[in-house]
Amino acid sequence: MSNSAATAGLGQEPLATTPLDQIPFNRFHAKITAMTFGANFSDGYALGMIGAVLPSVSAGLGLTSFWEGMIASSALIGLFFGSLILGRVGDIIGRQRLYVLNFALIAVVSVLQLWSPGVVALFILRVLIGFGLGADYAVGPTLMSEFAPRKQRGAMLASLTVAWTVGYVAANVLGTYLNSGPDSWRWLLASGTIPAVIVLIVRIGTPESPGWLISQGRTDEARSIVRRYFNVELDPQDFKAESTSARFSELFTAGNRTRTWFGVLFFSALVLPYFAIYTFVPTILSDLKVQDADLQYLVLNLFLLAGGIAGIWFVAKMPRRSFTIWSFFILAVSLIALGASSTASAMVMMIPFVIYTFVMSAASNITQVYPPELFPTQLRASGVGLLNGLSRIASAIGTFALPLSLTSWGIPITMYWLAGVLLLGMFGTLLWAPETKTEHLV
Repeated sequence: MSNSAATAGLGQEPLATTPLDQIPFNRFHAKITAMTFGANFSDGYALGMIGAVLPSVSAGLGLTSFWEGMIASSALIGLFFGSLILGRVGDIIGRQRLYVLNFALIAVVSVLQLWSPGVVALFILRVLIGFGLGADYAVGPTLMSEFAPRKQRGAMLASLTVAWTVGYVAANVLGTYLNSGPDSWRWLLASGTIPAVIVLIVRIGTPESPGWLISQGRTDEARSIVRRYFNVELDPQDFKAESTSARFSELFTAGNRTRTWFGVLFFSALVLPYFAIYTFVPTILSDLKVQDADLQYLVLNLFLLAGGIAGIWFVAKMPRRSFTIWSFFILAVSLIALGASSTASAMVMMIPFVIYTFVMSAASNITQVYPPELFPTQLRASGVGLLNGLSRIASAIGTFALPLSLTSWGIPITMYWLAGVLLLGMFGTLLWAPETKTEHLV
């Protein structure tokens, strides 16, 4: 901390001058992390629940295989448009308003699923849920990264994925064991209203990002927020804004395009197999002729949760680039082993499945950490939104293609091409990935 000081106000002691990302972790940092947790929990819950109840939805609404794929990928389609469009809006109007208002949309639309009259209406409702969640994927980690201390930034952002995993696992368990009646899927899908309303309430009063205010030249407002929530005076170096605005096209100029395309490739390659496999785990276990499939599904979900928690430590300790490269390698080898052992005993076959589950959950933490660190402040929400949006399109493609692949080619070939996607991500990381762990974000 600098020895220089600035006067906080008439008759008050001068406040110490500190760069924003060197302010020690305090109660407000914990609060902004917890508020962002809620969105990730809600997203995990929404996506996990549709996978758990999809067979009941299919039976209740008489879905064709085409509509099964469309319903499974509907929220992901909404996430694409929400991340891409509202991420850009977040760079123009600020983070705070979207951070609050998007959950009003999610809460209303979630409860409407209870009365969905048919497949088209359900598809539209879930696209709208994804649209609202897409806004949070763009502005949530962005807002949090712009408040976070540099030393704790990785752990704070990585912990968001654990919240996603908790929501996903909770939805899987509830969807598996409470889905007992012809209309129970309606109540289970509508239950996503509960976390959405809680998030909406606790986010009211969230301050705007000082980093974004600085990038817009609104330094007095940024100073006021930092004084109020951290009781320090901002270091003058934080006021060297590069510009007051930036065009979306600047993501693809010489200074940014390598990071942008790396982000798109690594994010998409990591999540495509994840969503494809975990939307259809019951189907995969059935094709593998696993006995006690519900028990094995529960075991996989426990390893999913354990991997997410362990991943926080690895992200905090390892360089971003190394963590990502090794994650891709282990995941690819696991899926190749799963494909090769698909005709072996359940005990042998479940070993690579469990390893894949644990490592994928741990690796998913980096998808909350790397994107905000790749872009300058005035393009951060746009860049994070672009990466999230395109990754969700990749996820939707994988989710739509997986049942077709299983039917046409079976487990081994399906696992091999999914492993190929992961290897593509690994090579892209080797070629293009920057090391961002110690970079100054403001």
